[in-house]
Amino acid sequence: MANYCQLMGRRPGFGNHVSHSQRKTARRWNPNLQQRRYYLPSEGRVVALTLSTKAIKTIDRIGIDAAVSQMRQQGEKI
Repeated sequence: MANYCQLMGRRPGFGNHVSHSQRKTARRWNPNLQQRRYYLPSEGRVVALTLSTKAIKTIDRIGIDAAVSQMRQQGEKI
């Protein structure tokens, strides 16, 4: 699974874990990504998307057709 959201473009964040003694160790914050399948009625097919949980809520709000058109405007291949 690719480590980015296809709708929102969320990628891992990087930084340091800082202990009580102020030692710094490299770490990363991964987005909460989920695999979801949606039926596209306009194309009559099912698409599998890698989405963050925020993107899933956005699709619930605006609809899958609007979300797919937004992804295509961003240059995402579906």
